[in-house]
Amino acid sequence: MAGETLVTVVGNLTADPELRHTASGLPVAGFTIASTPRTYNRDRGEWTDGEPLFLRCSLWRQAGENAAQSLTRGTRVIVTGRLRQRTFDDKEGQRRTTVEIDAEDVAVSLAYATAQVTKTYRPAPPTAAASAPAATDTDRDPHPF
Repeated sequence: MAGETLVTVVGNLTADPELRHTASGLPVAGFTIASTPRTYNRDRGEWTDGEPLFLRCSLWRQAGENAAQSLTRGTRVIVTGRLRQRTFDDKEGQRRTTVEIDAEDVAVSLAYATAQVTKTYRPAPPTAAASAPAATDTDRDPHPF
């Protein structure tokens, strides 16, 4: 869509992805990635970690199910998706704003690991008369986690 902010972030999963389903049965995996910048300090001759950025991500449908089956805490991933800002009231009634990624794609980083890819197969699509309607934004829980 025009005007959306697309981002790609590389980081490590802070926990295993959590797979949930919306009221209409649409699967969504939620997870947080931590991306920590590193700089080389020439005076000390060592790498120094900067402030980590923690981003909550949602990955929908089959991709979300695949992520929940494949990824675990600590896995270095590459996430591409739409940056979303959401405002809500917390338990104490304070107004809060958070920035999240509505992930379009997630991949394992091969910089420090190897991966074994297993293709998933979906059953044949149902006939046109029995097909389910396409998911809309109303099917997406605005804050599934």
